[in-house]
Amino acid sequence: MNIGVLLIAIVGGIVGLFSTLYLVVGFPAVLIWKVYRKARFGISLIN
Repeated sequence: MNIGVLLIAIVGGIVGLFSTLYLVVGFPAVLIWKVYRKARFGISLIN
């Protein structure tokens, strides 16, 4: 196996892992934050 292809695969896998983790953590955090603002301040969920 070519070492260049292996490095590209490893870097791509790491970048994909971090982007997936960001979405898994970020999306629920935004939803919780919006619900909190709605309950506490009466701000619309779509703002």
